[in-house]
Amino acid sequence: MRTALVCAVLMALSLDSMAQGAPAAQVEVRFDHPEKFRDASLDSRGYERGADTYVMDTLTRYLQKLGQRYLQPGQRLVIDIRDIDLAGRFEPWHSQAYDVRFMREITWPTIDLSYTLSQTGKPDQQAQERVSDKMYLSRPGRVASSSDRLNAEKAMLNDWFRQRFALHPAS
Repeated sequence: MRTALVCAVLMALSLDSMAQGAPAAQVEVRFDHPEKFRDASLDSRGYERGADTYVMDTLTRYLQKLGQRYLQPGQRLVIDIRDIDLAGRFEPWHSQAYDVRFMREITWPTIDLSYTLSQTGKPDQQAQERVSDKMYLSRPGRVASSSDRLNAEKAMLNDWFRQRFALHPAS
């Protein structure tokens, strides 16, 4: 009985030390000239170009969270965001709703980005992509049920991240 307990404790300690030995996945998000982004501000009323701090900080934290979920230990992903066009548009001609972002079928979210995925012992993977979700209003529960102001963008990025970086079992 005592030997079994000692073996269990030693096994747990060795698994813990192995997990600590592998460096965690890292995601670095950079914004390339955010002052020139098409529509990346929730407060601009659609008149000015540029990204606000809230949008950049929220997307950075969300992409880092996706990295913890989908990347393997030791992988490093650098994402350069080159442009953002948030879902919806401000329609200032609505006198009682000039600060409301109206979601329409033609105002889907789009993010232009490039990325480099690095891992020791493997060649870097690099790509440039335009990530968009033209069906963002048709997906159940994505926009209407959430009070998250970037819900459509997060859902789009989650789909993209999972498709690109999640470990797919061999078929």
